[in-house]
Amino acid sequence: MPMEFINQNILLIGLVVVSGLALLFPLLVGSGAKDVNPATATLLINREDAQVIDVREAEEFAAGHLPEARNVPLAKLADRISEIERFKDKPVIVCCASGVRAGKACGELEKLGFAKVHNLAGGIDAWVGAGYPIRKGTRNR
Repeated sequence: MPMEFINQNILLIGLVVVSGLALLFPLLVGSGAKDVNPATATLLINREDAQVIDVREAEEFAAGHLPEARNVPLAKLADRISEIERFKDKPVIVCCASGVRAGKACGELEKLGFAKVHNLAGGIDAWVGAGYPIRKGTRNR
């Protein structure tokens, strides 16, 4: 009976296995960056002068970003690294809309020698959801 079920539902079973692996992949591979929640990010900003790098596109950044964030879109990170190199030894908080692009950026920054990289877990969505302020506009520090 179990083999009959497997044979009749092989595509469904395959889909479940692939979906499960896709969900686990970020946990297994992940970067060395530490995920921080909005409260911890605020402490890093206030106590350790952490720099905030927002890797969303300019339009997303203009719609709302963390106060004092610097916009360096993920696609342009390698080209614009000279703008943020001076922060290699300082805490850096990387954020995007939900945390996915920021995770990729954290990996790139670590490869480039940034020592204290943090990913804002849940991104701007989590920041806003926690009731923290955002700024609108394109001013880039």
